[in-house]
Amino acid sequence: MPDLTLETAVFLQQHFLYIAGVDEAGRGALAGPVVAAAVILPLDDANLLTTLAGVNDSKQLTARQRQALFTRITQCALTYSIGQTEAAVIDEIGIMSATRRAMQQAIAQLRPKAEFLLIDGRIRLQNNPLPQQAVVRGDGRSVSIAAASILAKVTRDQLMIELDRLYPVYGFAQHKGYGTAAHLAALATYGPCPLHRHTFAPMKRQLLRL
Repeated sequence: MPDLTLETAVFLQQHFLYIAGVDEAGRGALAGPVVAAAVILPLDDANLLTTLAGVNDSKQLTARQRQALFTRITQCALTYSIGQTEAAVIDEIGIMSATRRAMQQAIAQLRPKAEFLLIDGRIRLQNNPLPQQAVVRGDGRSVSIAAASILAKVTRDQLMIELDRLYPVYGFAQHKGYGTAAHLAALATYGPCPLHRHTFAPMKRQLLRL
């Protein structure tokens, strides 16, 4: 389970208290936005890990668990924010640049502002002057990153449920835009819609098969 080892090390070495965990959801989907979240937790709260018991990599949790933890995280956090980049922009600038843009947006909206960033994966935000650490599988190691993964996932899932009402034939409410068999079958029948990432490599491969 994720803990506060990374956050504690940053505090002891650099004396930063406002450490933001940053993660994304939807990077591998064929449709919909990529969503990022940034979360600063009250690291001086001795009961923080107890309060956030169960917080983990969002992929390891059920939808019901994520929703319950979303409420607990947002009530506990010093601050949190969400950023997103739409499918049309992903087509223009590519998924990695779009992911960085969503993360930068989320970080910029934090109040109080972050002093240090813990970012899931191998992503570096080169245009952000804040000191930062990329953490491979960070959502399974850092509570701050895990909290961000839950906020990003729950937010994006809700967006896809809402977008399902606009394009009901694709089943976005069920698969959230990922390349499931049902989604691919809908693509074969109806072709892509404006929510699809037309230039995204996995999507291009699917379009070639249609």
